[in-house]
Amino acid sequence: MRLSSFLLILARFLLPPALIGTVYLYLYPIIHQCSFPPARRAEAACYFGDTPRPAVPSSPAPFRLLALADPQLEGDTSLPEELRGGDGWLKGTRDGFWNGVHGGGREKAFDGVRPAVHGFMTEDIPRLFAGYRKKLDLWGNDLYLAHIYWLMHWWSAPTHTVVLGDLLGSQWIDDDEFARRSRRFWGKVFKGGEKVPREVTDVSGRTEMLGQDANWQRRLIAVAGNHDIGYAGDIDGRRIERFEEQYGRVNWDVRFRLNDTAATATRHASALPFAPSSSLLQHPPELRLVILNSMNLDQPAWDQNLHHQSRDFLIESLHSPAATASNSDSQATILLTHIPLHKEKGVCVDAPYFAYFHGGGIQEQNHLSKDVSEYTLDGLLRSSGTNAVVLNGHDHEGCDTYHYHPAPHSSDTEKETAEEDKGWQAEKWRLSPPHRSDRHFKGLREITVRSMMGSYDGNAGLLSAWYEHADENDSSSQGTWRFEYDTCALGVQHIWWAVHVLDLVVILLGLSGVVRAFWEAFSELREEKRLASETRGKRKRG
Repeated sequence: MRLSSFLLILARFLLPPALIGTVYLYLYPIIHQCSFPPARRAEAACYFGDTPRPAVPSSPAPFRLLALADPQLEGDTSLPEELRGGDGWLKGTRDGFWNGVHGGGREKAFDGVRPAVHGFMTEDIPRLFAGYRKKLDLWGNDLYLAHIYWLMHWWSAPTHTVVLGDLLGSQWIDDDEFARRSRRFWGKVFKGGEKVPREVTDVSGRTEMLGQDANWQRRLIAVAGNHDIGYAGDIDGRRIERFEEQYGRVNWDVRFRLNDTAATATRHASALPFAPSSSLLQHPPELRLVILNSMNLDQPAWDQNLHHQSRDFLIESLHSPAATASNSDSQATILLTHIPLHKEKGVCVDAPYFAYFHGGGIQEQNHLSKDVSEYTLDGLLRSSGTNAVVLNGHDHEGCDTYHYHPAPHSSDTEKETAEEDKGWQAEKWRLSPPHRSDRHFKGLREITVRSMMGSYDGNAGLLSAWYEHADENDSSSQGTWRFEYDTCALGVQHIWWAVHVLDLVVILLGLSGVVRAFWEAFSELREEKRLASETRGKRKRG
């Protein structure tokens, strides 16, 4: 068999899996049917008796938040010194040579050759190989994360996007390394994204019309995580400053008011086919985003000024008279932060955990403390009622939780008293319908978004929010905000690598087979000409 035939057969054999893998990789949101939950689901036409009902198209939610968590970009600090420009180049070779000739003088220099070669083979080559493999892994990881962001953003068409902390892989890196990783963050991984401008983040309580500013589709809301600025025990002013220079403020909020177009929402079959103008409502529907630095809410903290800044912002956003005065069914809050709220062991993968530096200060924590968590939940309940949801990261596995508490002024005094002693309780969202439907309880949903890292399947969260008007045929009904959440995962990072490597192999095999086939045809033609020339020469001599 000719080599060209073998190469082309092998290329054709590998072509189907390569095509299947490529189609999946670049269309996985469509294959998994990933989309933001609609505000109104489509209804087919129904013809029953004399009252036919026409088909109703689905209605997208006016607020659609693409939530990504914990990309944790690594960098040069994960590479050996040889690849970071340090003085560790061929360290094993140098150490072996000088150990061999140590104390022997110039005449003993040859004695260092053997240990130098040994050091080169056993230390330098493995270290360089591991370093270049890590460098390749970092390059591929950037492209993998960029693929998720680009494809999900293109397909799902979010109105807003957030990265829920741990943008980078370490808070201990120096300023130059921080700048290099930030350039990769904006220039490669989240290419096309824009930092939220200061004229938005520096104005407390800023109000915008939802959907009026198209720039929000490109803006990237960046939440500070422990690998960005540290925990309470090691946060300092310089880490906060460099984060805010690259990604925006760590504490800020903004309000989005629904206009007449965005106010259309789901309604019961008996309701009128039009939505009332928001101007007719006593309180126009508003959705508030609160971006909170939760890294130094707990004590002991290294920098008390920074600690008080976060605590004061939490108080102002959720507990101040201005925040609680706007509490109505037309007002809603989405709290975006990094560290999850307190939950008992077994509710999520991460159990409550605190570690401290020897000199004082929090070194590590899985959840916020119970006191801070309850204070936050109380504030959300006071300022927005049950029209609130919390999104965070940190726990790479992700978790969906329902926090509930006895409702005030319950008619069932004994039940209220028994449950009130326990304070806020938490359980998995899928196990909580009995509490969610019980009028004696009020609760809020907390969504810990699974990490978008390759080892966690490249996950993306899809949160929809819309205002559902009251049914005018039911005088007791009230309008309210609705939140629905879904996820979409690409798969482990190896899928990205395997598909692109297989595509490259198929292309190389195909090109090699074609080139080889042309070369073989050219060689055969040249050989035929040579034989024909020899035949003509023999005839002339004969």
